[in-house]
Amino acid sequence: MGIIDDKRPIKIEMFYTLTCPNCRVLKRMLNEVLPQFGDKFEFRKSLANSPMGMIRTMKLGIHAVPTLLIDNKIVFKSVPTKEELVYKLGSY
Repeated sequence: MGIIDDKRPIKIEMFYTLTCPNCRVLKRMLNEVLPQFGDKFEFRKSLANSPMGMIRTMKLGIHAVPTLLIDNKIVFKSVPTKEELVYKLGSY
């Protein structure tokens, strides 16, 4: 008789490449914005051109970086404004 734990963090995943300047911008923005949400989100970065990353990007239909997923759904395929990011995160 387990109790459902609804306090599980929501997964945020960012697909990036090492040479992508926009990826660095989005990563910096997430590092600034995420602390204000406490433990609500669990942030993970995935290298899109690693063997595992390539398999996942093909499965998810990701063709460009940076791509941001929340709960395994694509929410941004580019760098959003800080306001758009905060608004989107706040809606969860």
